[in-house]
Amino acid sequence: MSDLPYSLIVVTPVFEDAEAAEHLFRELATQFSDQIYVVAVDDGSVREPLECSSFNAAGIDGVVLKLRRNVGHQRAIAIGLAYVSERMTDRQFIVVMDSDGEDLPTTIPALLSQLESTDVDVVVAQRKSRMESLGFKIFYQIYKGIFRLMTGKKISFGNFMALKLNAVRRLAAMQELAIHVAGTVLASRLRTGICPSDRGSRYAGQSKMSFVALALHGFKALMVFAEDVLVRAGIACVVISVFSGGGIIAAIVLKMFGFATPGWFSVALGILVLMLLQTGALALMTLMLTGVVRGGTVTSSVAYREFIEAELPANEARMNQN
Repeated sequence: MSDLPYSLIVVTPVFEDAEAAEHLFRELATQFSDQIYVVAVDDGSVREPLECSSFNAAGIDGVVLKLRRNVGHQRAIAIGLAYVSERMTDRQFIVVMDSDGEDLPTTIPALLSQLESTDVDVVVAQRKSRMESLGFKIFYQIYKGIFRLMTGKKISFGNFMALKLNAVRRLAAMQELAIHVAGTVLASRLRTGICPSDRGSRYAGQSKMSFVALALHGFKALMVFAEDVLVRAGIACVVISVFSGGGIIAAIVLKMFGFATPGWFSVALGILVLMLLQTGALALMTLMLTGVVRGGTVTSSVAYREFIEAELPANEARMNQN
């Protein structure tokens, strides 16, 4: 790929959504002509596998990475980025986007314009507004609050982003990338720009992301910051333990001076002692888990080759057709 004269490389995961992906390819071909190369990661599709004919029909160049099994949306993106990181040059830009149509190709020029700055490594797309149900919006606000409380960081973007070579290689070297892409961008300490974007409508079919899967995806971002979460949980347990100890002392003092009503002292003391023991045990457990997380974190790139069953370049398909 590094020998090809493409200035823009798009990485997109596809799972049982070939029709929508082909629509995306046509829009990309119309907008960027021969400047673009698409790396489509077919995440183990069975009913609607993605083929090179989709590239040919859209008149665009690219490659289909067929995975041996379904590995999930985030790991599929990680595999695509690891594949690209070994083949791109510093004259090329990378865009990560979904293939269903919700990430608009018309937003890409705005992402790339910010990426031209020497002070920016990655530009993320942030939704201007959300058209989901009221229940989803409430859950999303609660989730963002929990995330900020547990990690000290603010997350307000998804997978739609543009990256330079140094950013792609940095992310590909982080094992957290397969867990949550946006969370890994936050953890990478890359210089990040924000580009407001509209949300498009699906090209075809229906979303395969259920509420449970969406909630799991959201909380996986916390796993990227497991050490920070454990430390903050440990601090909270220590604070509660201190207050519990102070409450025990206060209850004993009140009992000694005769201010405790009958039965109150034993109940209060029992509750406070249980709180002290439980929070103390939790504090020790979080400290131990923090040590395990810190000691077990090994920076290694995604072993993407183990997941790829076939690599199907579109240009070879054209040669075979001729």
